[in-house]
Amino acid sequence: MVIMQEWNPVRAHLTDRIRVLCVDDHRLVREGVSLIIDREPDMTVVGSAASGADAVALFKQHLPDVTLMDLQLGRMSGVDAIRAIRQCHQAANIVVLTMYDGDEDVFRALEAGAAAYLLKDMLSDDLVNVIREVCAGRRPLAAGIQARLEERSSYAALHSARG
Repeated sequence: MVIMQEWNPVRAHLTDRIRVLCVDDHRLVREGVSLIIDREPDMTVVGSAASGADAVALFKQHLPDVTLMDLQLGRMSGVDAIRAIRQCHQAANIVVLTMYDGDEDVFRALEAGAAAYLLKDMLSDDLVNVIREVCAGRRPLAAGIQARLEERSSYAALHSARG
């Protein structure tokens, strides 16, 4: 019996492992996240970047299935890197992994094309599960983040109605 894999246009090579790019300006975070991902039998880290520019270059080189992106990266922010990657590869799966949970941070990242928004204080099991979900084409958002986005949307609609 032959099982057909669903083709992912971003995926450079059809493999049985989810290929992940890790982007964070802190080496310890990159190394820790890489260890978490590499211990999973269905995942592997294909690259690690400390800056937005390096993230874009490594994305083009490796075409990962999922990119984990911090927001604070120096000259080129994570949001700018998301936009640059999505401009070249619209189907790119990018998960923001950050410590910033401000409404505007969340909105800008999702507006730029992030599939999910995670905080660094989450459990490692939750991180790998979100990676799997995003790779499968879903856009998981924590209930609290979804509620804040809906509140922001209704607030914007209220102001434009008054306008």
